[in-house]
Amino acid sequence: MSDAGSRPRENKFDVIVVGAGPAGIGIGVALMQAGIKNFLIVDRHEVGSSFAKWPRQMRFITPSFPTNSIGMLDLNSIAIGTSPAFSLETEHPTGWQYAAFLQSVAAHFELPVRSGTDVFSVEFDGDGFDVQTNQGAWTARFVIWAAGEFQYPQDRPFPGSEHCLHNSLVESWSDLPDCDHLVIGGYESGMDAAIHLAKAGRNVVVLDRAETPPWRREESDPSSTLSTYTLQRLRQKQVGERVRLARGADVCEVRRLGAEYRVLCASGDEFVSPAPPILATGFRGSVQLVAELFESRAEDGFPLLNEQDESTITPGLFLAGPMVRHDNHVFCFIYKFRQRFAVVVKTIADRLGLPAEELEKYRQWGMYLDDLSCCGEECVC
Repeated sequence: MSDAGSRPRENKFDVIVVGAGPAGIGIGVALMQAGIKNFLIVDRHEVGSSFAKWPRQMRFITPSFPTNSIGMLDLNSIAIGTSPAFSLETEHPTGWQYAAFLQSVAAHFELPVRSGTDVFSVEFDGDGFDVQTNQGAWTARFVIWAAGEFQYPQDRPFPGSEHCLHNSLVESWSDLPDCDHLVIGGYESGMDAAIHLAKAGRNVVVLDRAETPPWRREESDPSSTLSTYTLQRLRQKQVGERVRLARGADVCEVRRLGAEYRVLCASGDEFVSPAPPILATGFRGSVQLVAELFESRAEDGFPLLNEQDESTITPGLFLAGPMVRHDNHVFCFIYKFRQRFAVVVKTIADRLGLPAEELEKYRQWGMYLDDLSCCGEECVC
């Protein structure tokens, strides 16, 4: 018999959610609305801490609008009835602003969040999970891994990358040396770095390995091409005059020679910078911490999941957040990965014997995507 409807027993939970970012907080709200009370959300730092670490100038590429009154959810919201645009009064929030939004959501719904909790290990014993942390050991019937990516950068992609600076470690782009800069990686974070460096008066060359890089792809899926917000900023006069884009620049090594940094490409091309090159090479993600509990997809190494976003080899372990993949569908942005919250929570509620009727509201708000056959359509014009 489940105690999901009763108060939590000390150190014993029906569900432990690892991570208190948008995925963890959004999942927490869904758990409450499904009638699951015996759960805990843990985070190494605090609610929204990854967003608070964003470079000062970085903003959301997706716009926020308080559209709830007409049956559409704010693109950057993670729970029905909430809107960053309404509470923050801004269209493209900064990381600090979004962290404050997440904290307000957690407080409003009185979510059971335990900050300062470092998860050392998650072990499956065939019937449930033992979760070892710096605050003691807990058990859970289910674990939802929602720890995200930003704090786990891909900072060693090639020899000599120790001479570079990953974009996630930059506090403010205006603090970087007043000289020419190289940015390695031409997707959103690389372009954002180049745009802010250009606005600060620096000349920038952006290197991308692809012959058809993100800024030239004729696709409508923002998971693989640049957002209109970024393309619009690139067209600004002060940016366009200072940013040069180099495609087919597959970086294979970075060398530091005296006061110079030489970036070597597989094609034989070489780029020189007086400052450490900026790595905009993405993130390894937190799933590496529990990699042994997931199979990997052969095509890209991402966690292999069943139709309920559950590990195929560890029953009861679910994944939420930007690393969720199904076939060629990428659930990386907030308005994408939030579509899977109800799928995960309904699966858990069913196994706990709870009706979770409130979750049907998620369908009305575009947050209950359990039929992937409707995904993947491209714009024609």
